[in-house]
Amino acid sequence: MQTDILEISDLSVTFHMGREEITAVDRVSFTLKKGCTTGIVGESGSGKSVTALSVMHLLPSPSAIVNADKMLLFDQKGIPVDINSFDQRQMRHVRGNRISMIFQEPMTSLNPVTRCGKQVVEAVRAHQALSRHEAKKKTLEIFREVMLPMPEDVFYAYPHELSGGQKQRVMIAMAVASRPDILIADEPTTALDVTVQKSIIQLLKDLQSKYGMAILFITHDLGLIFGIADELLVMKNGQIVESGTVKDVFSGPKHPYTRSLLASRPPKDISPEKLREIYLRKPLLETDDLKMYFPGRVHGTNRIAEIKAVDGVSLQVFPGEVLGLVGESGCGKTTLGRSILRLIEPTGGKIRFREGDLMKLHRKTLKKLRKDIQIIFQDPYSSLNPKLSIGSAIMEPMKVHGIGHDARERRKMALELLEKVGLDQRYFYRYPHELSGGQRQRVCIARALSVQPEFIVCDESVSALDLTVQAQVLKLLKELKDEFGLTYVFISHDLSVVKFISDRIAVMKDGKIVETGNADEIYSNPKSEYTKNLIASIPI
Repeated sequence: MQTDILEISDLSVTFHMGREEITAVDRVSFTLKKGCTTGIVGESGSGKSVTALSVMHLLPSPSAIVNADKMLLFDQKGIPVDINSFDQRQMRHVRGNRISMIFQEPMTSLNPVTRCGKQVVEAVRAHQALSRHEAKKKTLEIFREVMLPMPEDVFYAYPHELSGGQKQRVMIAMAVASRPDILIADEPTTALDVTVQKSIIQLLKDLQSKYGMAILFITHDLGLIFGIADELLVMKNGQIVESGTVKDVFSGPKHPYTRSLLASRPPKDISPEKLREIYLRKPLLETDDLKMYFPGRVHGTNRIAEIKAVDGVSLQVFPGEVLGLVGESGCGKTTLGRSILRLIEPTGGKIRFREGDLMKLHRKTLKKLRKDIQIIFQDPYSSLNPKLSIGSAIMEPMKVHGIGHDARERRKMALELLEKVGLDQRYFYRYPHELSGGQRQRVCIARALSVQPEFIVCDESVSALDLTVQAQVLKLLKELKDEFGLTYVFISHDLSVVKFISDRIAVMKDGKIVETGNADEIYSNPKSEYTKNLIASIPI
């Protein structure tokens, strides 16, 4: 029998936004057990992260009002203390010592101007009476424990010098430094590719087994939660609508919302006849021996070497096709996508669009062609100007490329595009910060369509979205492709998503294409060991 370590009863969180009152968490109750992993799943805005932050007393005040019947934290002897009434001074002794948290985005959680080792040393010394020398020694031990390569190098590295997986391991090292009883992991693998994600999940399991921690794992990825959690809480509109063991919830979901989550993957329904018709045409875009090299420092030394981000890639993309481009972080996917559009200037090779050589085009001519070749970036929030309203953001490229006779016509076209992507005219005057992640991504799609393109690079355009919103955006992209006769290069580290939307898949590793073929064939019968490992890493 696992012993209870945390009991939450009737937790409610309300935010006051001007005259409006928003209930983010509504009478939530759950229990965490020692050595057990409890998963919380639900769409963005369902209250998952707010629940976790309220347990840590980390919600902004006074805009947030937290009410709970009790928040009982049990000690080693099973004696409870109600942390609901703790002030910030008392909670400082709880955070890190008893309850730790791994945040969703390590790059924004780590201080960019402080070396990684120093940040962990500070966390260690905040809770343990150690000298700087002893704290450094302990930090290096923890770095080895979380399997960071070259711990000494990582200790003196700044966050931007590490990969996403390494930064996440530094965050985990910081969280487990004082051996907490409870570890809250808030979407810790969202932006990581499947192989790094698998290694992070295995690391958390190993640490849990070693120290007997209770883990509260927050995610929107049902495949991932099935492989890590023992118990599952399904949240919708601030409430827990279903709970139980993972196997029970997955095998017999009772609530309609849980059933809709489990059925969120969009079906792939392109016919073999239509595919054959696509490949009888001439390619719309071709790359021949495309290269993109950068100067860079060899890790752990001061030696400068050439980094071959894209190393001799030759591809064909046919009109009306969706070509999926997959691989781990750092394999060169995004660099290839941006090189194709000449957003960064390739080192060498050829790019042909409609049989014209893009590499020979002057900047002025290329600018005119940009209306035909567009990109949807990974992060919709950073790719939208926060000072421009949604309507202005969509109309701006129209104005640049001379689409529409005047502002009135462009406004009409922008409203029609908003309608196309599932947003009504109310959004025309809103700003990016007033929209959810899924809504912002729809705006970016509308903006890309505003110049009536033929070819779009979708760069990780659904990776940060929860499962149901992801399915909606994928379905939208497919419908728009059919309606406007679009051609996509769909870049993602999620091979399961790529399989659903793509006709063909190209697998990339270390700047090279290691395998290409029909999406179903690549998935069911991969040829290269690298592709096999990628597929084996996908959460089932």
